[in-house]
Amino acid sequence: MNRLLNSIIENNRKWTKEGQVASYIPELSKVDSNLLGICISTLGGEEHCAGDSDTKFTIQSISKIVTLMLAILDNGKDYVFSKVGMEPTDTSFNSIVNLEIKDAHKPINPMINAGAIATVSMIAGKDSEEVFERILKFTRKISNNPNIGINDSVYKSEKETGDRNRALAYFMKGTGVLDGNVEEILNVYFKQCSIEVTCRDLARIGAMLANDGIMPWSGERVVPRDVARIVKTIMVTCGMYDASGKFAVQIGVPAKSGVGGGILACVPRRMGVAVLGPALDEKGNSLAGIKVMEELSKQLDLSIF
Repeated sequence: MNRLLNSIIENNRKWTKEGQVASYIPELSKVDSNLLGICISTLGGEEHCAGDSDTKFTIQSISKIVTLMLAILDNGKDYVFSKVGMEPTDTSFNSIVNLEIKDAHKPINPMINAGAIATVSMIAGKDSEEVFERILKFTRKISNNPNIGINDSVYKSEKETGDRNRALAYFMKGTGVLDGNVEEILNVYFKQCSIEVTCRDLARIGAMLANDGIMPWSGERVVPRDVARIVKTIMVTCGMYDASGKFAVQIGVPAKSGVGGGILACVPRRMGVAVLGPALDEKGNSLAGIKVMEELSKQLDLSIF
C-alpha cells in the first residue's frame, strides 16, 4: 500500500502547478502550493501515508461535517433540517443567491458557508467560547489527536476579511434563520475553519464515518449510525460544492473539501482517506488532490456506486 500511495503522489505532483492557493484569505496565500500528501486509515487500524501527509494545514470547510454532527446530536435531525436544507447547489460555496432567490428562509445545504453558519448557531453552549471548545474537543476525539489546536494567524486573517460571511449571516438573522448574537456565531465559525490538522487526523475522522460512527481504534461509538449515514449522504451530494456531481461520477465516495487544500473522504466499511494539495481549482477544491483521489479510486475500486 505504501508503494502504491507513493506512486500516486509522484504521478500527480505535476498538477500542483495548475491550481492557485486561496488568496481571498491573506494567510492562506502564504501556503506552499507544491505540497501534496495522502493518508489512509483502515477499519482494521492500519495507517498508510505518503508525500506531505504530516504537514499541518487549516481544516477550513471540512469542519462543516464536524459541526453538522454536533448540531444533529444536540437538536435531532428534524430540527436541524428545518433550518438548513439538504439539496445540492449549482452556485459557489459563498453565494448569497440561493438565500435571496430560492428560499429566503433557510440556506440550501449545510456544506455551503451560509448553511454551515446556520449549523453552528444550533450547537449548544452557554457562550461562543463553550461552543467552540465543544467543536475542538469533538474534533480531537474523532481524530484521536488530543493536541489539535487552531492556527491563530489564519483565524485573525479570516476574521478580518470575512465580510462575505458577515453578509450571509446578517441576511439569515433578518429572515429568522439565525438566533443569537451574529458576531459570536461568526467568531465560532472563523475559529472552527482555522483548526489545524494533518492528513492523518482527517483520515481517522473518515474512518470513523466509514465505520458508521464507531472509532476503529477504540471501538467507541461517538455518533449514532443514522447520523453517520446522513453526514455521508450530504458529503456525496454537497461536499465538493458545485463540483459534487462530477466528483461522485469520477471517484464515487463521500467527500468534503476545504480551501486549505484538504479533502476528507470515506469509503463505507473500508477506510478513511485524506489528501492535502493547497493549489485549488476554480470551484475551490484541491486540483491535485482530486487527481490523487481519482487514481486511488480506480486502483482500489473504491466507488460505492
